[in-house]
Amino acid sequence: MATIRNLKIKTSTCKRIVKELNSYEKEVETEAAKTAEMKERGADPYDLKQQENVLAESRMMVPDCRKRLEAALTDLKATLAEIKESNQERAEVEEAEAEAAITQVETVAQTAES
Repeated sequence: MATIRNLKIKTSTCKRIVKELNSYEKEVETEAAKTAEMKERGADPYDLKQQENVLAESRMMVPDCRKRLEAALTDLKATLAEIKESNQERAEVEEAEAEAAITQVETVAQTAES
């Protein structure tokens, strides 16, 4: 049976993964700019290769993070539905926070698809 504590944990998990996703996306932009700048100035081929590896690793993290976010969102929705069915007391605040997190995650997912 889902508890309020589980709901809080799953809500926090979704929020954390959204922050991670934003961080990885910013990192990809930064590393891509750094790689382009290194190519422009004709950096050492070894250094350029290492920078391209860093960029590739950063890019690999974005899809992984999206998968984890989708799994966490599914889990959160299931827990929220279970708590609503059981009509647990004192759950209104946590339910509202969970629904806000779901909305935020779905917004992030929609912008990622576009």
